[in-house]
Order: sequence, then structure tokens, then C-alpha cells
Amino acid sequence: MEVNNQNDPSKRYMVKKSLVYLSKLAWKNRPRVFIWYFISFVCNLLQKVRFVVLPKFIFDELMLMVEAASREEHLKSLLVYVGITLGLEVFTNLLSKVDNIKMVDQVYISQLMELQIADKSIMMDFENTEDPEALDQLNRAREGIDWYSGGFTGIFDQILLIVSNLFIALGVFAILVYKCPVLLPVQLAAMIVSTIMVHKNNLIELSFFSKLAKDNRIFGYYFWNVADPQFGKDIRLYDAANMLSVKSDIYLDGQINNTKMRINKKLPRVFVMNLADVLRNAFSYVYITFRAIKGFLTVGDITLCLNSVSTAYDSIGGMIMGVQEVNKRCKYFSQFLTFLDLPNANHYGERPVSKGEHEIEFRDVSFKYPRSEEYVLEHVNITIKSGEHLSVVGLNGAGKTTFIKLLCRLYDVTSGQILIDGINIKEYSDEEYKKLFAVLFQDFKLFAFAFRENITLSDSEYPLGEEQKAVIERIVRQAGLKDDVAKLKLGLETPVFKSYDKDGTELSGGQQQKTAISRALYKDAPIVILDEPTAALDPVAEYEIYRQFNTLVGGKTAIYISHRLSSCKFCDRIAVFADHTIKEYGTHDELVKLENGIYSRMFNEQAKYYR
Repeated sequence: MEVNNQNDPSKRYMVKKSLVYLSKLAWKNRPRVFIWYFISFVCNLLQKVRFVVLPKFIFDELMLMVEAASREEHLKSLLVYVGITLGLEVFTNLLSKVDNIKMVDQVYISQLMELQIADKSIMMDFENTEDPEALDQLNRAREGIDWYSGGFTGIFDQILLIVSNLFIALGVFAILVYKCPVLLPVQLAAMIVSTIMVHKNNLIELSFFSKLAKDNRIFGYYFWNVADPQFGKDIRLYDAANMLSVKSDIYLDGQINNTKMRINKKLPRVFVMNLADVLRNAFSYVYITFRAIKGFLTVGDITLCLNSVSTAYDSIGGMIMGVQEVNKRCKYFSQFLTFLDLPNANHYGERPVSKGEHEIEFRDVSFKYPRSEEYVLEHVNITIKSGEHLSVVGLNGAGKTTFIKLLCRLYDVTSGQILIDGINIKEYSDEEYKKLFAVLFQDFKLFAFAFRENITLSDSEYPLGEEQKAVIERIVRQAGLKDDVAKLKLGLETPVFKSYDKDGTELSGGQQQKTAISRALYKDAPIVILDEPTAALDPVAEYEIYRQFNTLVGGKTAIYISHRLSSCKFCDRIAVFADHTIKEYGTHDELVKLENGIYSRMFNEQAKYYR
């Protein structure tokens, strides 16, 4: 994704879109922040009046006191101007404290955008979570609202400077036209040179930004893995710290080299800017000195002109560079909007899911992952009747988990159809469709929440009612967690892991898997999918799960993926995946009798270790 074409109309549109978006976001959630910016604007103007105008009157009054016979009148005027100067300094210092108040609102707005990134990451199609380009865009979005653009603060602080400098420039222009008109075109000429150089350097910055997104993400992966406690055992026992450090260093060196290249490319233009500034200053001082020698300027006028010259240059430069900064920062920020606008890969209907029994049918389904030419599944045909318990087996890479991902609509089929109750699943409302499934994937995740919250993820009611407590206690008992929970000081309210609470508990692999099983059962969906649910359990705990399988699942439709074929005896039908499709299908007794059958061979290979 290129972001360095400054003349692209779509890029100019993104600047406007960024400003409109930020303005609406702030106005809706923190409108008072614009009051703070207005106060800052007034403060900026008053500070320039104190710096540029008042010194002229103070110096003129001092000179008149020295030259005049009567000093009382000029002394009073001098004290008045000094008093106004001190008063403005105190007043503007007090006003400047508003930045501390403004910061609270700015942090709040920044957190809102962080939440929007989190919401988009959670709600976007699962396909995007495994798409490197989408992940790079996510990284660009995070960086785009943070240190590259400065977020709301970084952009609107620049707008404040543009507006302030515009009013200041109008004032000092009037002074220069009246006192030293020749200086005005000199300032403008120097500023044009600086503007061109800054514009070219901004192009360099933007071009490097697009290249760094992937490197930053990869570097962060290596860097944080070194420090992440969950990788601690593997890093120590396999002495992997050096490998991770070397990889981190490689990407760090790459970033350093990129930074050096960026600086070296910008350096000639920085030199031209500095040279233009030196020549501008030299001409200004010579011209003002000449005017003073000729008697056209008083001591106060000299001060006024010198201050006006520097202020004119700074204000013009501040305006032009502010516009360029807003332009550049908005283009960084637009990466956030681009991420929010990432389209869904899947298209959803609005049909509600009917209550009652549900029949699942895969009709000539084939699938290959995005950006891949190889099919993972080909011509899969199977019907799963309501209440049927299906066991899915096969070697690693046979497509078993992909089969489940397609059924759950984490991906859409490449060809063919998946039907629920005779209706293509694409016609169903996404929210309604997801309610059909309670899924335990083999790579499930627990959160650093309370034990109970890890079970009731889909339940927002708090505290739980007596009926819900009874359901949780029953499920925990059936999953074999009752004794483990009883030992915890806070019971079901005990935090899982010690990441954020010293009273948390570190669960064993088996305990985590039982918790995940409890989560799937608590959802009470009509279709239960268990992908390797006993992989981390000891043989006794595994036997208890098998023994209670029908009690746990009941009359619900169940799809059970396992490499342990003894579990297949608890299921009505078995689907054997091989060569990207279903090669064998039937009951355990039917398949185990097939001569040279895949299932028969796998079952006998496992069984001999238990005989």
C-alpha cells in the first residue's frame, strides 16, 4: 500500500476525511476540548503582543526619559507598559495551564480510537485475522493514530498553530509594510524556499512510513516474545533467547538503516533551508541598521522591526509548515480510517435461524485459503442429521479443522454449498447463525478474567442469578473441575493467571482444557463442536469426559474431532478425512471391518499399544 503520492486525489480526499472524522469524534464525545483550543489561541495572540509590540513602547519611553526635561509623565507611561507586559505574562501563563486540562480530553479521544481498532479487530471477518496484508494495515492503523500523526492532539495542535500564525502574520505584516516594507518580500522568498524543502522531506517521510509497517510488526513480534512470560520455559530450556535477540537485532538494524537513509536523503534540503534562513537574517539586520542610521527608526522601532521580522518569518513558516504537517499527519491518520473501512470478505443475509432441529449438509464443497492455489478440501459431501454425533478423524493436514471453520463461517467455501435446514448459510444473519454453535478449538484461549467469566463469555449479566449459578456448578462438575474450584480461595471468582492479580491462579493444561469445555457447554447451543477436547487431559480425566459424553452433549448435534480413535465409539457416525476429502464414512463397527481401510489401519495401530 503506497502512501507517498501526494497528488493523488484520493489522498487529498483522505486528508479531508480525517479532519471531518476527528472533528465529529471530538464534538460528540468531548466538545469542551474546542473551548480549550480557543483559549490556547487567545493565549498565543497575547504572547505575541507582549513580545512584538510592547517592547517598542517601553524602549521609546526610556529614551524619552533620558532626553526629556520632564520625566514624570514618561515614567508613568513606562510603568503602565511594564505593568501591561507583566500582567500579560502572568495572564498567559495562567491560560497556558489549560493544556493540562486539555490533555485529559485528548487522552480520552485517543482511547476511543484505540477501542475502535480493538472493536474492528474483533468484529472483522476471521479471514482478515490470518491475512498478512490486513495485519500490516492493522499495524499502520495503530502507528497512524499514535506517534506518526500524534492522533487528535498532533493534528489539531497543528491546526491551532495555523490559525494563530495567520492572525499573527496579518498583524506583523501591517507593521512591516508601515515601517520596513522591503523586508516583507525577503521573508516570503526565504519562506518559499523552506516550504519547498519541507514538502520534499515530507514526501520522503511518507514513502518510508509505508515500508516500515511490516518491519515494525515483525520486530515487535520478536521483541515482545523475548519479554513475554508465557514463552519463558521454552526460551530458557531451549536457550532460545540468543536466537530471538539475533532476529530482533536484524530487524532493528534494518530500521536503523532505514532511518539513516531517510536522514541522509533529507540532509541536503535541510542545508538549503538553513542557508536561506542565514541570508534572510543577514539582509534584515543590515537593512534595519541602515534605516536606523538614517534616522528613520527610533530605538523602539528597531526593536519592533526586528521582532516583527522574526515573527513574520516564524508565523509564515508556521502556517505553511503547519499546513504541510496537517497534510502529512492526516495521511498517516488515514491509515486508521482505511483499517476501519476494510471490507468484509463474507456477505451475510438477514434470514433468522428457525428454532428446533437443524440438519447440516455439505454439498460438493471445495475450499482453498486466500492467497493459496492449493485446495485444502475438495468435493466434500456429507449430511449431519439433528441430534447426530459425528466423529471426524484423519491425519494432520487432512482438512478436519478447516471443515469446522467452514461450517462456522469463519471462511466461505470456494465452491459448493453448506446448507442448514436446506438453506444456504450465506442467507442467514451472522449474529443469528453464530448462536447455533458452541465450539472448542484446539488452540482455544483463556483470558485473565475471573474463572466464572472465562466460562460465561457470552453472558453479560452480573451478578449471576441462582439459576445461572446452578448451571455453572453443574457444568463445572461434569467437566471435572469441581475439586479444583473448591480449592481456590475465591472459588469461581478467582482470577485466571497472575498477569494482573496476585490472587490469580495458574491453571495446568488439563485444567485450562476443562475450563474451555465448560465454556462450550455453558453456551447451550444446539450444535456442539469439539476439536481435540481431551488433548491435554490425563487418561483418567479423558475417560471421565468420554463416559459422560452423552450426558454433556445430550440430544444436541455434536461434531467431535480427535486423534484418539477410542472416542469414536461414542459417536453415531465417523467421517474419515484423507486426500482433501471424506474418504470413508460410517459407524465404528462398519469402518473397522474395512480391509485396508484408513480408519481400520489407524484404529489398529493405536489399539496395539493398549493391548
